[in-house]
Amino acid sequence: MPEANTVLLVDGMSLLFRAYYATSYSGYIMKTSTGIPTNAIYGFVKYFWDAVQTLKPTHVVCCWDMGSKTFRNDLYQSYKGNRSEPPDELLPQFDLVKEVVSSFGVPNIGLKGYEADDCIGTLSRHYCGESHVRILTSDRDSLQLVTDRVHSVIMKKGLSNYVVYTPELLFEEMGITPEQFIDLKGLMGDPSDYYPGVRGIGEKTALKLLKEHQSIEGILENIALLPNGIQKKIEEDIQMLHLSRQLARIKTDVPIVCSLNDCGWKVDYDRVKEQFERFEFKGLMKLLAAQAPKTATLL
Repeated sequence: MPEANTVLLVDGMSLLFRAYYATSYSGYIMKTSTGIPTNAIYGFVKYFWDAVQTLKPTHVVCCWDMGSKTFRNDLYQSYKGNRSEPPDELLPQFDLVKEVVSSFGVPNIGLKGYEADDCIGTLSRHYCGESHVRILTSDRDSLQLVTDRVHSVIMKKGLSNYVVYTPELLFEEMGITPEQFIDLKGLMGDPSDYYPGVRGIGEKTALKLLKEHQSIEGILENIALLPNGIQKKIEEDIQMLHLSRQLARIKTDVPIVCSLNDCGWKVDYDRVKEQFERFEFKGLMKLLAAQAPKTATLL
């Protein structure tokens, strides 16, 4: 494959939840004339389309969680145990948005027992030998996957507002490598995923420890040199430290396959039009019409 290939791996769950809450904060939920809620789908497409137009990938894949339980729940029963059930208006949009994604010719990838992150991690390692890879997400966990050929595109507020993380930018901002980011999460935990790391150690202390000792192993080898308070916290939570790092590490060996031949970016505008008519997305129809070839009958 030519070096010019760029694969965009979309974190579908991240985009969909972001779109839902960005468009529902006022209490108004966009619905079709038949009562189907569509606000998350609408926002998803806006984010998705903006990213494709900005990053200009040659190939696109969208990855999803498949159910609420994964192998991480087997390791730690309370994993993500603080999360409430999705809002009722969002539930039907999980499946419907995948139909819209398919209409763009983009594969939907997911596997029960794994998170979207694990599928993204696996595909990023699969593709990076022959392509450049961009991960579109608002989840900083993806920073552990960054290499010279895999960049994490973190979404910020609004459209066309991205920070593209390379190993150099990550080191410039935080002073650590992608591999050290996993140890960082092991030390400080992750409140959003509901695992604690070492109680009493936050990001500032964790970063200081990693800069001084390079890794969790290095910290433990030199634990006698640490201040008494930090030493005690680590010793009391040593098992949770190792477990938290295990929970934080994104898998890169999930048994999934998606050939580059199956994810080339080539929009069938007539298929997209059918979906947009179904969901009454008049505004998005005009947005796509500006990019459609003259042979497409979008308007």
